[in-house]
Amino acid sequence: MQVDRFASSPVGHLERIQGTDGRTGREYDHVAFVPDPLDDEPELSGVTWRAVSRAGHALGRLLQAGRQVPEPALLRRPTLRREAQSTSALEGTFAPLEDVLAADALDEAPHSLELTEVLNYVQTAEFAFAEIAQGRALGLVLVEDLQGRLARGTPADTDQAGHVRTIQVAIGEAGGSIETARYVPPPPGLELERSLRDLLDWTNASRRRNRDPVVAAAMAHYQFEALHPFNDGNGRIGRLLVVLQLIQDGALEDPLLSISPWFEQRRRDYQDRLLEVSASGDWDGWVRFFAEGIETSALDTAVRVDRLLRVQEDYAGRLRHVGATGLIRDLAKSLIAYPYIDVSRTAARLGSTFQTVNKAVARLVDLGILRERTGRSYGRLFEAAAVVEVMTARQLPAPEGVG
Repeated sequence: MQVDRFASSPVGHLERIQGTDGRTGREYDHVAFVPDPLDDEPELSGVTWRAVSRAGHALGRLLQAGRQVPEPALLRRPTLRREAQSTSALEGTFAPLEDVLAADALDEAPHSLELTEVLNYVQTAEFAFAEIAQGRALGLVLVEDLQGRLARGTPADTDQAGHVRTIQVAIGEAGGSIETARYVPPPPGLELERSLRDLLDWTNASRRRNRDPVVAAAMAHYQFEALHPFNDGNGRIGRLLVVLQLIQDGALEDPLLSISPWFEQRRRDYQDRLLEVSASGDWDGWVRFFAEGIETSALDTAVRVDRLLRVQEDYAGRLRHVGATGLIRDLAKSLIAYPYIDVSRTAARLGSTFQTVNKAVARLVDLGILRERTGRSYGRLFEAAAVVEVMTARQLPAPEGVG
């Protein structure tokens, strides 16, 4: 770590650390950066406040879009899977989005390690959203639980999983040392746990203190990443906490927001902006960058929601034209949530018979709603291509008058 960059930081201090580097086996005598507790909103420029305002309006548009959806849970599934795939890719774990969307329809054979990690995020986020919906605050026990769930069945599933770390970590190139790391977060111990508790208390008080939810989320995200409280999964948990905090602060009602694709496309800038807060206290640059990401992500998600609803309406129109009802109609309606269909597993999910679902699938193929997926070792799998196209598009244009 470039000690000189952090020596005069206005938002933290350096602390001496000594020990044995677990990656190199060498003794080290270095320093770690310890961020100060968060205060109220920092002084921000007019340009940044305008970016924050635009982000707030974009979140409002997404909130309104969610309120017009009869069954938000159907739209939550593909949105969450897109977020899971991208937030994992940001940390170097890549699984094709098509595989993530198709995972529920695949056989029970073991998934790849990459897909397991992505699906762990899906399950972790679903658990977190349910807890917040029931009124549970973002506390230490909940956040530790989330990290433990994220690590299940992966190399990170060690005695450190589900607990604030008890070892020193460093952020840098694989195989590097603590001395050459880009950033060395605080040492383990009671002070680290106390700092995480303080952050969560600060987060839970944001709405009561009338802080702007976008600014508060930006500040809390920086602080979480600066603390780096876990041995693994800090980036993924930190981005999940952004969405949870926006829900808790009333900026969102349903977790339809997917933020990681925007940050993934700007990975280096994202990392550099976070680092610059620690080095120079540049809250203004970080909050503006974060707000731009929230604005673009919210608008993009809202457009995808609108496109998915149009696809669903198109399916319904085709079925009305031929007088199809019952299971065929219900199956078509659910395709925005389950765009890949395996007949056996779909029959089990719907509590129907293989023969009945098979006939419904065949009818949807005839109508051009489903098509058989080929070219991969999936077995016999059917795909709602229009849904997959919406979810896998890199970026969709904002509607006229927005942006």
